[in-house]
Amino acid sequence: MVQFRRERLGDQLRVELADLIQREIRDPRVGFVTVTEVRMSPDLKYARAYVSILGDEEQTAESFDALQRAGGFLRSQIGRRLRLRHVPELRFVLDETLDTSARIDSLLEEARGKSEPGEDNDG
Repeated sequence: MVQFRRERLGDQLRVELADLIQREIRDPRVGFVTVTEVRMSPDLKYARAYVSILGDEEQTAESFDALQRAGGFLRSQIGRRLRLRHVPELRFVLDETLDTSARIDSLLEEARGKSEPGEDNDG
């Protein structure tokens, strides 16, 4: 039962965070940010929000820094929207799953291209 509550609260936080980041944060450094997942601690005091940020390394770093600075604002807005007795402390984590999967895909394509006989791989 507790696990279900954690998951449900995490899903609600993910939806609300995504909406708040898109509509309420006015910092121009926050680029295209996607909240991929929110995991709650067992005591529901902490929420680890995994975010994916589109852009090069410098843009990603700037967006991530701005997002962390907006954490207090986001937490207060979540408290208002969800009417929680105790609003969890937000901790943002850069989700590099998409980058990793893209790299794996490119390596697999490269391996397939080299192993197929009869094709000219010189370009």
